[in-house]
Amino acid sequence: MSALPENPLLRAAKIAALPTTFALRQASGLSKRLIGVSAEDVAADLQMRTAEQLFSILGELKGGAMKMGQALSIFESALPEDLAAPYRAALNQLQDSAPPMPESLMRQALAAAMGEEWESKFQYFNFQPAHAASIGQVHKGVWHDGRRVAVKVQYPGAAKALDSDIQQASRVARLMSMIAPGIDIDPIIDELKHRMVEELDYEREARSQQRFAEAYADDQDVAIPQVVFSAPTVLVTEWLDSSPLSKVITHGDQEERNRMGLKYERFLLSGPARCGLLHADPHPGNFRVTPDGRLGVLDFGAVAELPDGLPQAMGRLLKISMNNNPQEVVDGLREEGFLLPNITVDPQQLHDYLAPFTEPAESEYFTFSRDWMRTQFSRINDPRQPEFTIGFKINLPPSYLLIHRVWLGSIGVLSQLECTIPARVEIEKWVPGFAVESASSAD
Repeated sequence: MSALPENPLLRAAKIAALPTTFALRQASGLSKRLIGVSAEDVAADLQMRTAEQLFSILGELKGGAMKMGQALSIFESALPEDLAAPYRAALNQLQDSAPPMPESLMRQALAAAMGEEWESKFQYFNFQPAHAASIGQVHKGVWHDGRRVAVKVQYPGAAKALDSDIQQASRVARLMSMIAPGIDIDPIIDELKHRMVEELDYEREARSQQRFAEAYADDQDVAIPQVVFSAPTVLVTEWLDSSPLSKVITHGDQEERNRMGLKYERFLLSGPARCGLLHADPHPGNFRVTPDGRLGVLDFGAVAELPDGLPQAMGRLLKISMNNNPQEVVDGLREEGFLLPNITVDPQQLHDYLAPFTEPAESEYFTFSRDWMRTQFSRINDPRQPEFTIGFKINLPPSYLLIHRVWLGSIGVLSQLECTIPARVEIEKWVPGFAVESASSAD
């Protein structure tokens, strides 16, 4: 593979070529049908080949495009099965893998970050990457003191590639202000740029990971590797023996799905209370299963600082919505900045629109499933449904950007797991305001 492409037009051209490529393959498919291959087999072949090209292009682009692919892999559970199935395998590869960078570039990156004698810091270093993700790839090694380690090396040119992706995303995002008048787009773009740039700083990531590791040390449910060494573009942590959470998604039995789903939900909700941080990259590639059944957590590049825990308003508004007080929900969302002063909404339609967020807390146990996720996705995206227009009226305050990313992303992953968990108990325990409202309502 060649060095990272830095020309945004080249990246855009590659993605734009997908429809043309698919059309050419359709023509090829027609010739196959003329020689007797069934329409079903032709369609499956076309979709699989296009999915493989999607994986290849998004993987080679790295940066923002790679993260877009990872986000798509979370939400494939919301798509109709006949559309999602051919692309699921390719998108799921983006959760923890991508085409690796050449060894020569990797060596240059290590020398720049750790010095020309970087190899002396290791007893052993495997030049074949163990994992490759959005802006860096991971190698397995043995540190000079004998500890087995994971060495994450940032792709040379990742900062430039990500910056051009951000600029393109900004131009596209501004179109949203015309389509969705309820969104104050400028502060959201500024916050998004800031957060994406933070993910390039491995020293910041090291500090976040160490805080999580100390907070969850000796935890029975969660395993987080300790940091060994950090530089702006290289991060060395203890190696975590584990298997991907995606294996539970594809092959786990129901008991394992329920168990890991609960640990996944508990970790995401508990972080702000336990260490003042929110792990804000919920896609399955960042989560593992250790041999002793704990949830292994990796990649702390996207982290929100929440020293006071999750906002009290989250739990309070969730409880109000569950108690079927639509007008109070409207007032509360407006107070928090989710509804701008000039925007009016139907309270009941807004209440119905929020069902994906409220339903899991309405009963002692809730079953997340692809069918449920598809139903919710179809309902709020169907122009024939009254709540369809609500999505264009809801603003996203910058302070809630990563919280929303985690909350919505975790719903997608739990739906992929097809798990049944006591979501309400976890929300009561870890989301401020919800338990207080529950107690007062019971008096």
